[in-house]
Amino acid sequence: MTFTFGIYPGGLLGDDTGTVAPVSPDDPDRITAALRDLQGGAPTLLVRAYRSYPEGPATPPTPAGPERYAVEGRRLDLVLQFREPTGRLDGWLDFVRRTVRTEGHRIGVLQICEEPNADSPVLDGSVPNVRQALVQGVVAAKEEALACGLDLAVGFNAVLTFDPADTFWPDLGALADERFHRALDYVGLDFFPDVFRPVPAERLAEVVAAVLAGFRKESVAAAGIGPAVPIRICEHGWPTGPDRSEGRQAEVVEEVVRTVAGLAAELNVTGYGHFGLRDADSAGPGLFHHFGLLRDDYTPKPAFGVYRRLIAELTAV
Repeated sequence: MTFTFGIYPGGLLGDDTGTVAPVSPDDPDRITAALRDLQGGAPTLLVRAYRSYPEGPATPPTPAGPERYAVEGRRLDLVLQFREPTGRLDGWLDFVRRTVRTEGHRIGVLQICEEPNADSPVLDGSVPNVRQALVQGVVAAKEEALACGLDLAVGFNAVLTFDPADTFWPDLGALADERFHRALDYVGLDFFPDVFRPVPAERLAEVVAAVLAGFRKESVAAAGIGPAVPIRICEHGWPTGPDRSEGRQAEVVEEVVRTVAGLAAELNVTGYGHFGLRDADSAGPGLFHHFGLLRDDYTPKPAFGVYRRLIAELTAV
C-alpha cells in the first residue's frame, strides 16, 4: 500500500469566526525550497490548495498561484469550495468539469467541497444544497477525468461532529446513487486533536486511533460507503504559542503521523496532510496564527525536521 503525504503551503487563513488572520505575503521561492526539503526522495508530495466557486476577485485561490508548486513530482491536492449563496448547481458543475479539463494534469487529489458537514460561515456546510453539490460534483469530476484520460483521485472531506442529532452521513447516503459510489475514490477527515478540546498527552495516540476507527466504522459507514473506499487525513495540525511549546508540536506530529500510518492497513488509510507549512503570524495572539511547521520568517520549528523524517520513512508502508 502506498501512503502519501502532503501539506498546505500558504500563510493566509481564516479563523472559525470568518476573520482572516493577518499574514506577511507568501514567498514562493522559500515555499518551493521548503517543499523540496520536505519531499526529499519521496516520489511525490501533495500540495494543498483551495479554489472557490463562484470565482471572482473576492475569492482568489489560496495560496496564490498554486500551480507553481506542482513541479518536481509534486501534485496538487486541490479543494473546490462550493460557496454559491443561492445553492444553484448548474454553474458549479461546469466549474468542476472545467477545472478537471484545465488543471487535471497537475492534480493528484481533487476534493469536492470543503467540510460540508460543518455549519460555519467560512465553510461549505453553511451553504444551501451543499450535499447535492457534493454528490453531483464528485460524479461530474470523475466522469470528466475519465473522459480526459486523467489519473486523479476524486473525493470529499468532513470534520468530526459530536451532535447525536446530526444527519449529514445518512442524508448523504440517501442522496448517493450508484454513479456516486463508482466515482468516489476517497473520503477525507480534517481533525485537530488536543487543539480545541484538550487531550492528555499520554492518551493522544489512543484518541487518534479511536477517532479514525469511529470515522471509518460509524460516520462513513452510515452513508453506505464501504471499507474498500480509502480514507485520507486531509488536515491535521497542532499550533504553538503561549503554553504550547515548539517541542510539544514536534512530539504531536510524530505521534499522530505514526498512529495514522500504523492503522493504514486495518482502516484503509492512504494519506496524511499537514496544515500548514508556516505560521500566519508568529507574533499573533491566537491559535490560528501558529499552525506552521515554520515560523512566519520561514525558519524551521523542530516539527519541520520531524515531518521531513517521517515522510522519508513512511511514504511506503
